[in-house]
Amino acid sequence: MIVTRYGKKWFLLFLLAMLIFLPFASQEQSFVSASKEMAERPDKTEQLQVAGEDEGLADKLDEILSHSSLDGTSVSVSVRNSENGELLYERNGDQRLHPASNMKLLSGAAAMETLGEDYQFTTEVLTDGNVRGRVLHGDLYLKGKGDPTLMKEDLDQFAAELKDMGIKNIKGDLIGDDTWYDDVRLSLDLNWSDEPYYTGAQVSALTLSPNEDYDAGTVIVEAHPGDNTGDEAEITVTPATDYVTIVNKTETVPAGENKDISIEREHGSNDIVVEGTIPEDGTRSRSWVSVWEPTGYAVDVFKKSLEEHGLKFIGNSGDVKTGETPENANVLASRKSMPLEELYIPFMKLSNNGHGEILTKEMGRVVHDEGSWDAGIDVIEDFITELGLDSDTILLRDGSGMSHKNMIPANELSKLLTAVKDKSWFTAFENSLPVAGASERFVGGTLRYRMTEEPAQGNVVAKTGSLTGVSALSGYVTSQDGEELVFSIMLNNYLGSSDTEIEDSIATTLAEHAL
Repeated sequence: MIVTRYGKKWFLLFLLAMLIFLPFASQEQSFVSASKEMAERPDKTEQLQVAGEDEGLADKLDEILSHSSLDGTSVSVSVRNSENGELLYERNGDQRLHPASNMKLLSGAAAMETLGEDYQFTTEVLTDGNVRGRVLHGDLYLKGKGDPTLMKEDLDQFAAELKDMGIKNIKGDLIGDDTWYDDVRLSLDLNWSDEPYYTGAQVSALTLSPNEDYDAGTVIVEAHPGDNTGDEAEITVTPATDYVTIVNKTETVPAGENKDISIEREHGSNDIVVEGTIPEDGTRSRSWVSVWEPTGYAVDVFKKSLEEHGLKFIGNSGDVKTGETPENANVLASRKSMPLEELYIPFMKLSNNGHGEILTKEMGRVVHDEGSWDAGIDVIEDFITELGLDSDTILLRDGSGMSHKNMIPANELSKLLTAVKDKSWFTAFENSLPVAGASERFVGGTLRYRMTEEPAQGNVVAKTGSLTGVSALSGYVTSQDGEELVFSIMLNNYLGSSDTEIEDSIATTLAEHAL
């Protein structure tokens, strides 16, 4: 290309003009592209507007979560509109944390869906022999199918029914059948230190509860002052059983002195050690103590019931053992538990760990014909996946939440609580949750002493959760303008003393808020 002297001049002027014009052209092009993008995605503008509407709520919750006691703590919080599931607030909402007993929301909802609110557990008395005259010739079987509500009075009723059949003597052995579930008694991650107590009771398909709290696989041990100073305390066991042995290392001390009583079963045995001092004018000390191998415990108490009703084992029979009921055995008596809708009151209100584990094994038995933790957890995982939860971000290890390896994000818990509202059994499920500030034990449950003033009192309906270093609260609350909200709060690695205060402050703020 040849450029003359004049042509060169005009060429330079042209380049200068282009250098000045191009930035403006580039800016205009960028503006046009951005406008097009916004036109194609109007939802982005709408999301910004929704977020703006809840800035006041976010500011309030952020302020609560800035408390110095949470320094070093892992926090996951999620708040949704219960009608459409819209996420209104989150703090690390997708971070996986340990839920403690909030795990019962998953196992409880899955059991409602799988078994149904009218589902009942069954216990049977059977024989492989026959009755001739007043003698039962053959073994007597007590077959458990997971009922956590079986009590001494029910075994008394069985004995009374056998007596009414004309049976006076039994020429055979008494056999407990717990084969409805597997023989794994403790969940994989249960801490050794939890095992002696009711919170870590062993799970068997044949078990017994000492009272209407239905802590299956436990006995109630009470220590009362002795008659005189220096005497051992008087110890009672409910129900009465020789299956456990009381090791009494107590002393009654003069009135006015301190009471210091401990009650604990030795690991791997049924020796329950009661030790310490109790003043003459002191109140009782009481503890629910788990039993080692609860199948034998249930059979032992049943034998006492039979004897109390005049039924005797004769000849060289009467051994108490465990085994499987023959297929051709005949049912002599049976009992059905209360339906799940009623069982869920002590399960959720009192956060009964044993119920969570039994329900998990029962789901496995019903769906996969295998009464195990693995089979039951598979059922829970399938259920939450069907609800739309992201099972890839959730790790389940038990049904109660005692495991420190369970993991779930708050956003997934709030999603669960939103999704189950459409279920036919939801009313029964919601009614089983603790109610803030409700003083009656089987209404307020684990929330009866929390949030005792309006607007949270009687409004916050939620499941609590607590392990060492872990606290959680997830449930429902109605805001000041009548909007129902779903929330989930989880705190992990918490060393402060006000974890419930943080949770209660958040729930109360939601109750006070006007969207």
